[in-house]
Amino acid sequence: MIRLAVAGAAGRMGKTILGLAFKDKNIQVTGALEQAGSADVGLDAGILAGAGESGIAISDKPETALKKADVLIDFTHFSATPRHLETAVKFKTGYVVGTTALPAETLAKLRAASKKIPVVQSPNMSIGVNLLLKLAEIAAKALDESYDMEIMEIHHRHKKDSPSGTAMKLLEVVAAARKRNLSRDVVYGREGDIGARPHGQIGTLALRGGDVVGDHTLYFFGDGERIELTHKASSREAFAKGALTAAKFIAKRKNGLYDMAQVLGIS
Repeated sequence: MIRLAVAGAAGRMGKTILGLAFKDKNIQVTGALEQAGSADVGLDAGILAGAGESGIAISDKPETALKKADVLIDFTHFSATPRHLETAVKFKTGYVVGTTALPAETLAKLRAASKKIPVVQSPNMSIGVNLLLKLAEIAAKALDESYDMEIMEIHHRHKKDSPSGTAMKLLEVVAAARKRNLSRDVVYGREGDIGARPHGQIGTLALRGGDVVGDHTLYFFGDGERIELTHKASSREAFAKGALTAAKFIAKRKNGLYDMAQVLGIS
């Protein structure tokens, strides 16, 4: 039985994760965390997640939420990550973080913490997306430079970062496979009299609107043919299931920094 705490418990991802966790016979929810000042602090986490009364009150104190947990799942804003990570290290709690747009300083703290606790860090916990990343690497290596690469992602109107963390990871994967430079060979959107497409350039485009959970497509444009690798998320359950899979993975490990490819055994 894995004892689980969830940060951002009242958010869209937090409620989805909790809803699935309360139904999982191998998981015991022992803590739920929200930011100070949230109107949801003190509410029953099970009721908020639509799973019925659980007896787990949402707290605004990481120490309270984590004191009984084996693993913390965190999908909150990156500004909250350092404190959550510090508390996880204090209680020797495994840490699954799906927060995107993490600053370099925070990524360094994750690497340092992973020497003391197990950490899974991924911009996208979806099993399908991580398979897409693997297929993207294979395709980028198999297709020669005559195939132009472009990435397009679509998300709901409320998403704050752009391009998405998943699009950036996809970009990193294909750029590494083609030995391209991220600062020199990537363009984010195009406008005006841009001239002919430079050889080796990778275009990345972000669309925002409606309630789109997350669509990502990698294009390979060749002469006479086009290859498209696409993943479309229709529900946040895809990310929540992946996060719970990651929680079960690190519950059996002492320390180390892992990604979802390692969790799924496809690295």
